[in-house]
Amino acid sequence: MSVTEQLQRQRRRGEELEAALLEAAWEELAEVGFAKLTMESVAARARTGVAVLYRRWPNKDELVMAAIQHYGTTRPVEIPDTGSLRGDLFALLGAVNDTRSPLTVVATATFAGLLASTGLTPAEVRAKIMGRRPFWSHEIDPDKLPAAVLSMPFDLMRLDLMMTLKPLPADRITAIVDDLFMPLVANYQR
Repeated sequence: MSVTEQLQRQRRRGEELEAALLEAAWEELAEVGFAKLTMESVAARARTGVAVLYRRWPNKDELVMAAIQHYGTTRPVEIPDTGSLRGDLFALLGAVNDTRSPLTVVATATFAGLLASTGLTPAEVRAKIMGRRPFWSHEIDPDKLPAAVLSMPFDLMRLDLMMTLKPLPADRITAIVDDLFMPLVANYQR
């Protein structure tokens, strides 16, 4: 087999190439941080040319947001159906706590640089990365509760993760569910 044939067999294309580029960007982001990440360093990690990156993302900011989004979507947290709202929330917060801590730590460390570089607000960056997600429980009608109540358990969890850079202890998850969220839900279901 000629060298050209070998290179063609190894060449990644389409979704396979994009996934490899985003994984390389995530690894570089997690290892060196936003400030030290460059398009060149990602290209080197992905074993490709920098032009390949620029054909997909016009700049480092867009690449980083795509890498964070890719990390989250390729490591999904299953939406539980335990038969109760409380059970669903415990299962979901536990799964998020167990699987999303690395994402939160890297995203938190990245936010300051990303916000300064893009001029976007934290809410705009979050919306761009998160997109639309399915509702997290079959046991509740999301139209019957204020959006602030529905997002509160996740907002509190995210805040704790950002402040400590560690998974939440079980007693904190219990407090979020039993002391805060469930009483609010009960108040609106009267």
